[in-house]
Amino acid sequence: MNVRVLRIELRRSVAPWAGVVVLATALAFLYLLSGPWWKGAALWTAQWTSMAMWTRFLLVMLWPLAVGLGALQGLRDPRSKMSELLTSTSRPAWHRAATGAGTTAITLASAFALLVLVGAVQVLADTEYSHLGWLPISLVGALSLVAGAVLGMGVGRALPSPLTPPALFVGAFVFTNLLGQWTGDSAVPTAVVPNRISLLSPGVAEVRNVFLTLSASVHLGQTLWLLGMAATGFALLAATTPRARLLALTPVLAGAAIAMLVLPSDPRHTYVVDEAAAAQVCDGPVCVAKVHQARLAGLAGPGKKALSLLHDALDGQAPVSIRETTAPRALGATPERSRKAVLVDFDDEVIATAKGEELTRALLAQGMAPICSPRSGSESGMLTEIASQSIAAGWVLGDLRPFHGTIYSSREQLDAARPVWKKLKALPRAEQLSRINAMHAAAVSCKGDTLHVLAGGESQ
Repeated sequence: MNVRVLRIELRRSVAPWAGVVVLATALAFLYLLSGPWWKGAALWTAQWTSMAMWTRFLLVMLWPLAVGLGALQGLRDPRSKMSELLTSTSRPAWHRAATGAGTTAITLASAFALLVLVGAVQVLADTEYSHLGWLPISLVGALSLVAGAVLGMGVGRALPSPLTPPALFVGAFVFTNLLGQWTGDSAVPTAVVPNRISLLSPGVAEVRNVFLTLSASVHLGQTLWLLGMAATGFALLAATTPRARLLALTPVLAGAAIAMLVLPSDPRHTYVVDEAAAAQVCDGPVCVAKVHQARLAGLAGPGKKALSLLHDALDGQAPVSIRETTAPRALGATPERSRKAVLVDFDDEVIATAKGEELTRALLAQGMAPICSPRSGSESGMLTEIASQSIAAGWVLGDLRPFHGTIYSSREQLDAARPVWKKLKALPRAEQLSRINAMHAAAVSCKGDTLHVLAGGESQ
């Protein structure tokens, strides 16, 4: 297809509008709606993989649009009453099909590439960790839009009814939502249908963990399925007899069958930890995941100071390092535990937003009384744990202060902590130390109410 033919096809088809509608819908969703794509450590412009996954998440809406708009394009020749005239020319049917399908493919792939580019420009400004592991995620996303549109064109040509485009849009939307995977409360996204079948949907679950990516078998299986879908759409476009239209279904069925053999059956083999991103980068005893290496400079100084304070307060029980936790965790589940390290999670706004002395206090509190109820954009934590951390850090630093970044106001935190703080400070030094050690043991083991322990109660 030369440039002249491409220009003509762009003027006389809905292909340019398809690209505009897809891109505008995606950008409107991302920028006009407030959602998890703008929150936490996995927001859509923070890291390469998160950006690629969030743009794939949008395919729950964008793919049905591509299918419906492709069907609208497929109606052009039948509705213009030119089918018999075109078949009487010497130009092969597949050549005419390639012209329309190629134009639509170029516009939709370009629209998706522009969407990725918008995110990529912002990622470049925010992260020091660059890699190409995100590229297959985006390439499969672009292929899914092309395949969906070509399939819609083929069906529109085979079933030239005004009802075909809206019916295909609705059917595709139901398909992506019924087969879609959802994060829910589990450590990795799951679906209500078997995992292999759910992966036939081009969309992915919302991004909650910056360390999770799609496995290679998912990329391969989905590519085979989408290529079969595109081949069927193209064959339907070129078909001129009922028998040819029936045979055109072969590629999509074969692609689905082969994909079923390649796609993983276990969700834990679908979303896997990116080991390179999770690898620890250290400044002495303070470590973060490589994907967050830009945070290390701001964490190292306060972290080393917090470790020194912990050693003075807890002596032999004190943790000796700080590291970022990277293990996948179900929503609300107890965070990873360690007696030798202070584990930090940048989804915890108490730590993620703190700097300098405030960060030292937050790390000290996490080392003295590690939380059992997680805090994140989707998890509120427990007021009693936050109050215990305030008391523990205040006991070391000499003053009681609330933490910023929780859903609880400073007044709520102080109201919960102040009565126990006054009782603790009124005790002899030896008794204070005994209660602090008991609180630390209860927090590390997640047994008992740490605030109750500080008040003189026993841990469970």
